[in-house]
Amino acid sequence: MKKLTLSLLVGVLAVGSAFAGTEAKSFKDKVPVAPEECKFRDMEFQLDTFYTGFYGGKGTAFSTGSGGGFGLNFFFAKYFGIGYEAAWYDNNGTAEHLPLAGNFFLRYPICSLNLAPYIVVGGGAAWDGTCLGYGNVGGGLEYRITKNIGLFSDGRFFYGGVGNVGNFRAGLRFAF
Repeated sequence: MKKLTLSLLVGVLAVGSAFAGTEAKSFKDKVPVAPEECKFRDMEFQLDTFYTGFYGGKGTAFSTGSGGGFGLNFFFAKYFGIGYEAAWYDNNGTAEHLPLAGNFFLRYPICSLNLAPYIVVGGGAAWDGTCLGYGNVGGGLEYRITKNIGLFSDGRFFYGGVGNVGNFRAGLRFAF
């Protein structure tokens, strides 16, 4: 029995010393995955095309209208941008409002969801026979399908010379 115990002890010591100082390779080690790149860049130029509709006006002369427009935006940082937009509205066959606006955007990209909620504040001029100055405030949401193509929707409140007007826009955004 002593011979068997002694033989086992020598065998364990021999095998243990054979592996001493070496590191065993684990095949369960995970390779680190690079985080997905955010689709909202720090500096980007955007071209918008959109459908737009409004409800409101001056005093009791409320009306509705719909139309389309385009916008040009430049984000000089991931969170801050400036923009210009123009829209054409049809109200019973007449172009009632032709607004031109300059805007400031504050957005907060949620890169893991490809979403960017934003707020906008700006002002401009509209024409319906006379030139009317106005301001606007609002907010919206953009979803990026790819790094260069997104869908957006926003709501705004126009005030000033155009009266009190609610505005809705939905469209396609191309980012460069």
